[in-house]
Amino acid sequence: MTDPNPAALLALAVATAGEAADLIARERVGAAADVDTKSSPTDVVTAVDRAAEELITGRLLAARPDDGLLGEEGAARAGSSGVRWIVDPVDGTVNLLYGLPAFSVSIAAEVDGQVVAGVVHNVLTGEQYTATLGGGAYLESPAEPEPVRLAGSSPVSLEQTLVLTGFGYRVEQRRIQGRIVAELLPLVRDIRRHGSSALDLCTVAAGRVDAYYEEGLSPWDHAAGALVAAEAGVVVTGLPGRRFAEPIAIAVAPSVAGPFVELLGRLHDA
Repeated sequence: MTDPNPAALLALAVATAGEAADLIARERVGAAADVDTKSSPTDVVTAVDRAAEELITGRLLAARPDDGLLGEEGAARAGSSGVRWIVDPVDGTVNLLYGLPAFSVSIAAEVDGQVVAGVVHNVLTGEQYTATLGGGAYLESPAEPEPVRLAGSSPVSLEQTLVLTGFGYRVEQRRIQGRIVAELLPLVRDIRRHGSSALDLCTVAAGRVDAYYEEGLSPWDHAAGALVAAEAGVVVTGLPGRRFAEPIAIAVAPSVAGPFVELLGRLHDA
Protein backbone atom coordinates (compact mmCIF):
# COMPACT_ATOMS: atom_id res chain seq x y z
CA MET A 1 0.00 0.00 0.00
CA THR A 2 1.91 3.04 -1.27
CA ASP A 3 -0.82 5.40 -2.50
CA PRO A 4 -0.93 8.56 -0.32
CA ASN A 5 -4.52 9.23 -1.42
CA PRO A 6 -6.40 10.67 1.59
CA ALA A 7 -9.27 8.21 1.26
CA ALA A 8 -6.89 5.25 1.30
CA LEU A 9 -5.01 6.65 4.28
CA LEU A 10 -8.29 7.24 6.11
CA ALA A 11 -9.45 3.69 5.47
CA LEU A 12 -6.27 2.34 7.06
CA ALA A 13 -6.57 4.76 9.99
CA VAL A 14 -10.21 3.81 10.62
CA ALA A 15 -9.51 0.07 10.59
CA THR A 16 -6.52 0.53 12.90
CA ALA A 17 -8.37 2.82 15.32
CA GLY A 18 -11.21 0.34 15.57
CA GLU A 19 -8.84 -2.49 16.42
CA ALA A 20 -7.05 -0.36 19.00
CA ALA A 21 -10.37 0.69 20.55
CA ASP A 22 -11.31 -2.98 20.96
CA LEU A 23 -8.01 -3.66 22.73
CA ILE A 24 -8.48 -0.67 25.06
CA ALA A 25 -12.05 -1.66 25.89
CA ARG A 26 -10.89 -5.17 26.82
CA GLU A 27 -7.93 -4.09 28.91
CA ARG A 28 -9.12 -0.87 30.56
CA VAL A 29 -10.57 -2.52 33.70
CA GLY A 30 -7.10 -3.37 34.99
CA ALA A 31 -5.42 -0.18 33.76
CA ALA A 32 -5.09 1.36 37.23
CA ALA A 33 -2.78 -1.47 38.29
CA ASP A 34 0.05 -0.25 36.04
CA VAL A 35 0.29 3.54 35.94
CA ASP A 36 3.36 5.72 35.47
CA THR A 37 3.67 9.51 35.47
CA LYS A 38 5.26 11.78 32.88
CA SER A 39 5.53 15.56 33.16
CA SER A 40 3.74 15.78 36.55
CA PRO A 41 1.92 13.54 39.06
CA THR A 42 -1.33 14.21 37.19
CA ASP A 43 0.11 13.42 33.74
CA VAL A 44 -0.28 9.65 33.58
CA VAL A 45 0.36 6.78 31.18
CA THR A 46 -0.80 3.19 31.52
CA ALA A 47 0.21 -0.15 30.07
CA VAL A 48 -2.98 0.10 28.01
CA ASP A 49 -1.70 3.32 26.36
CA ARG A 50 1.55 1.59 25.47
CA ALA A 51 -0.10 -1.58 24.21
CA ALA A 52 -2.49 0.42 22.03
CA GLU A 53 0.36 2.47 20.55
CA GLU A 54 2.30 -0.71 19.83
CA LEU A 55 -0.71 -2.20 18.04
CA ILE A 56 -1.34 0.96 16.03
CA THR A 57 2.30 1.34 15.06
CA GLY A 58 2.50 -2.29 13.99
CA ARG A 59 -0.62 -2.12 11.82
CA LEU A 60 0.26 1.15 10.12
CA LEU A 61 3.86 0.25 9.34
CA ALA A 62 2.97 -3.27 8.23
CA ALA A 63 0.68 -1.71 5.63
CA ARG A 64 2.99 1.20 4.77
CA PRO A 65 6.58 0.39 5.83
CA ASP A 66 8.12 3.52 4.29
CA ASP A 67 5.99 5.98 6.28
CA GLY A 68 7.09 8.08 9.22
CA LEU A 69 5.33 8.05 12.57
CA LEU A 70 4.99 10.18 15.71
CA GLY A 71 3.25 8.72 18.76
CA GLU A 72 2.54 10.22 22.17
CA GLU A 73 4.08 7.33 24.08
CA GLY A 74 7.42 7.45 22.31
CA ALA A 75 6.95 5.83 18.92
CA ALA A 76 8.90 7.91 16.41
CA ARG A 77 10.55 7.21 13.10
CA ALA A 78 11.44 9.08 9.97
CA GLY A 79 9.99 7.83 6.72
CA SER A 80 10.80 8.15 3.05
CA SER A 81 7.29 8.18 1.54
CA GLY A 82 6.25 11.74 2.46
CA VAL A 83 3.55 10.32 4.74
CA ARG A 84 3.74 10.61 8.53
CA TRP A 85 1.22 9.17 10.99
CA ILE A 86 0.45 11.14 14.16
CA VAL A 87 -0.95 8.90 16.88
CA ASP A 88 -2.49 9.36 20.30
CA PRO A 89 -3.36 5.81 21.41
CA VAL A 90 -5.50 6.98 24.35
CA ASP A 91 -6.45 10.64 24.40
CA GLY A 92 -8.01 11.08 27.83
CA THR A 93 -6.10 8.56 29.96
CA VAL A 94 -7.40 9.97 33.25
CA ASN A 95 -10.96 9.47 31.97
CA LEU A 96 -10.04 5.87 31.14
CA LEU A 97 -8.83 5.31 34.71
CA TYR A 98 -12.07 6.71 36.15
CA GLY A 99 -14.39 5.07 33.63
CA LEU A 100 -15.62 8.37 32.22
CA PRO A 101 -16.89 7.87 28.63
CA ALA A 102 -14.61 10.45 26.99
CA PHE A 103 -11.37 8.84 25.87
CA SER A 104 -10.43 8.14 22.32
CA VAL A 105 -8.01 6.75 19.78
CA SER A 106 -6.73 9.53 17.52
CA ILE A 107 -4.87 8.81 14.27
CA ALA A 108 -3.97 11.37 11.61
CA ALA A 109 -2.00 11.11 8.37
CA GLU A 110 0.19 13.92 7.09
CA VAL A 111 1.40 14.14 3.50
CA ASP A 112 4.41 16.42 3.10
CA GLY A 113 3.60 18.10 6.41
CA GLN A 114 -0.13 18.68 5.85
CA VAL A 115 -2.76 16.60 7.64
CA VAL A 116 -4.98 15.03 4.97
CA ALA A 117 -6.89 12.34 6.87
CA GLY A 118 -7.90 11.71 10.45
CA VAL A 119 -10.06 9.60 12.72
CA VAL A 120 -11.06 10.06 16.36
CA HIS A 121 -12.75 6.99 17.84
CA ASN A 122 -14.53 7.27 21.21
CA VAL A 123 -13.75 3.94 22.85
CA LEU A 124 -16.78 3.59 25.13
CA THR A 125 -19.54 5.18 23.01
CA GLY A 126 -18.40 3.77 19.67
CA GLU A 127 -18.78 7.17 18.02
CA GLN A 128 -16.24 7.73 15.27
CA TYR A 129 -15.33 11.07 13.72
CA THR A 130 -13.54 11.10 10.37
CA ALA A 131 -12.33 13.65 7.84
CA THR A 132 -10.24 13.99 4.71
CA LEU A 133 -8.80 17.23 3.41
CA GLY A 134 -11.42 18.77 1.14
CA GLY A 135 -13.75 15.82 1.66
CA GLY A 136 -15.78 16.95 4.67
CA ALA A 137 -16.14 15.62 8.19
CA TYR A 138 -18.47 12.84 9.31
CA LEU A 139 -19.76 11.17 12.46
CA GLU A 140 -20.57 7.48 12.54
CA SER A 141 -22.54 6.38 15.57
CA PRO A 142 -24.17 3.17 16.78
CA ALA A 143 -27.35 5.26 17.11
CA GLU A 144 -27.37 6.34 13.44
CA PRO A 145 -27.79 4.03 10.42
CA GLU A 146 -25.69 6.27 8.15
CA PRO A 147 -22.74 8.62 8.63
CA VAL A 148 -23.79 12.20 9.41
CA ARG A 149 -21.96 15.06 7.74
CA LEU A 150 -20.85 17.62 10.32
CA ALA A 151 -21.40 21.36 10.02
CA GLY A 152 -20.73 22.89 13.43
CA SER A 153 -23.09 25.41 15.05
CA SER A 154 -24.15 29.06 14.69
CA PRO A 155 -24.54 30.86 18.03
CA VAL A 156 -25.90 34.37 17.69
CA SER A 157 -23.55 36.01 20.19
CA LEU A 158 -20.75 35.41 22.66
CA GLU A 159 -23.33 35.41 25.45
CA GLN A 160 -24.98 32.40 23.79
CA THR A 161 -21.71 30.52 23.17
CA LEU A 162 -21.10 27.22 24.99
CA VAL A 163 -17.35 26.79 25.44
CA LEU A 164 -15.16 23.72 25.99
CA THR A 165 -11.68 23.97 27.43
CA GLY A 166 -8.95 21.89 29.01
CA PHE A 167 -6.09 22.38 31.43
CA GLY A 168 -2.42 21.54 31.42
CA TYR A 169 -0.55 19.40 33.92
CA ARG A 170 1.82 21.93 35.51
CA VAL A 171 0.63 23.87 38.56
CA GLU A 172 1.87 27.23 37.24
CA GLN A 173 0.09 26.71 33.93
CA ARG A 174 -3.14 25.76 35.69
CA ARG A 175 -3.13 28.95 37.76
CA ILE A 176 -3.04 31.04 34.58
CA GLN A 177 -5.67 28.89 32.88
CA GLY A 178 -7.93 29.15 35.94
CA ARG A 179 -7.70 32.94 35.87
CA ILE A 180 -8.66 33.04 32.20
CA VAL A 181 -11.65 30.72 32.77
CA ALA A 182 -12.83 32.87 35.69
CA GLU A 183 -12.81 35.98 33.50
CA LEU A 184 -14.34 34.20 30.50
CA LEU A 185 -17.22 32.50 32.31
CA PRO A 186 -19.41 35.59 32.90
CA LEU A 187 -19.16 36.52 29.21
CA VAL A 188 -20.36 33.24 27.62
CA ARG A 189 -23.26 30.81 28.04
CA ASP A 190 -21.22 28.33 30.11
CA ILE A 191 -18.01 26.30 30.26
CA ARG A 192 -17.56 22.54 29.81
CA ARG A 193 -14.52 20.33 30.47
CA HIS A 194 -14.36 16.81 28.95
CA GLY A 195 -10.70 15.83 29.27
CA SER A 196 -9.92 14.69 25.71
CA SER A 197 -8.71 17.39 23.34
CA ALA A 198 -9.28 15.20 20.28
CA LEU A 199 -12.91 14.64 21.27
CA ASP A 200 -13.30 18.31 22.24
CA LEU A 201 -12.38 19.42 18.72
CA CYS A 202 -14.81 16.90 17.26
CA THR A 203 -17.53 18.04 19.66
CA VAL A 204 -17.29 21.55 18.17
CA ALA A 205 -17.44 20.00 14.69
CA ALA A 206 -20.64 18.18 15.66
CA GLY A 207 -22.26 21.39 16.91
CA ARG A 208 -22.63 20.02 20.44
CA VAL A 209 -20.71 23.03 21.73
CA ASP A 210 -19.87 26.30 20.00
CA ALA A 211 -16.19 26.82 20.81
CA TYR A 212 -13.12 25.17 22.28
CA TYR A 213 -9.75 26.48 23.35
CA GLU A 214 -6.77 24.99 25.15
CA GLU A 215 -3.14 25.84 25.74
CA GLY A 216 -0.16 23.54 25.47
CA LEU A 217 -1.39 20.87 23.06
CA SER A 218 1.02 18.56 21.25
CA PRO A 219 0.55 17.43 17.63
CA TRP A 220 -0.93 14.06 18.66
CA ASP A 221 -3.56 15.88 20.74
CA HIS A 222 -5.01 17.83 17.84
CA ALA A 223 -3.88 16.49 14.45
CA ALA A 224 -6.97 14.42 13.68
CA GLY A 225 -9.49 16.48 15.63
CA ALA A 226 -8.44 19.80 14.11
CA LEU A 227 -8.94 18.38 10.61
CA VAL A 228 -12.41 17.14 11.58
CA ALA A 229 -13.29 20.59 12.93
CA ALA A 230 -11.93 22.46 9.90
CA GLU A 231 -13.72 20.16 7.47
CA ALA A 232 -16.96 20.80 9.37
CA GLY A 233 -16.60 24.51 8.63
CA VAL A 234 -15.37 25.45 12.10
CA VAL A 235 -12.77 28.22 12.35
CA VAL A 236 -9.54 26.56 13.50
CA THR A 237 -7.05 29.22 14.53
CA GLY A 238 -4.76 30.64 17.19
CA LEU A 239 -4.71 33.87 19.14
CA PRO A 240 -4.64 37.07 17.05
CA GLY A 241 -1.50 37.06 14.90
CA ARG A 242 -0.48 33.56 16.03
CA ARG A 243 -0.78 30.08 14.59
CA PHE A 244 -3.08 27.34 15.84
CA ALA A 245 -1.77 25.73 19.06
CA GLU A 246 1.08 28.25 19.35
CA PRO A 247 0.40 28.48 22.24
CA ILE A 248 -3.41 28.20 22.23
CA ALA A 249 -5.56 26.02 19.99
CA ILE A 250 -8.96 27.51 19.13
CA ALA A 251 -11.90 25.96 17.30
CA VAL A 252 -14.99 28.15 17.13
CA ALA A 253 -18.21 28.57 15.18
CA PRO A 254 -17.78 31.14 12.37
CA SER A 255 -20.67 33.28 13.67
CA VAL A 256 -18.72 34.25 16.81
CA ALA A 257 -15.14 33.56 15.72
CA GLY A 258 -14.03 37.20 15.55
CA PRO A 259 -15.18 38.32 19.00
CA PHE A 260 -14.25 35.02 20.65
CA VAL A 261 -10.67 35.04 19.38
CA GLU A 262 -10.31 38.73 20.24
CA LEU A 263 -11.61 38.08 23.77
CA LEU A 264 -9.20 35.19 24.34
CA GLY A 265 -6.37 37.36 23.10
CA ARG A 266 -7.17 40.06 25.65
CA LEU A 267 -7.54 37.57 28.50
CA HIS A 268 -4.36 35.71 27.63
CA ASP A 269 -2.25 38.84 27.39
CA ALA A 270 -3.72 40.48 30.51
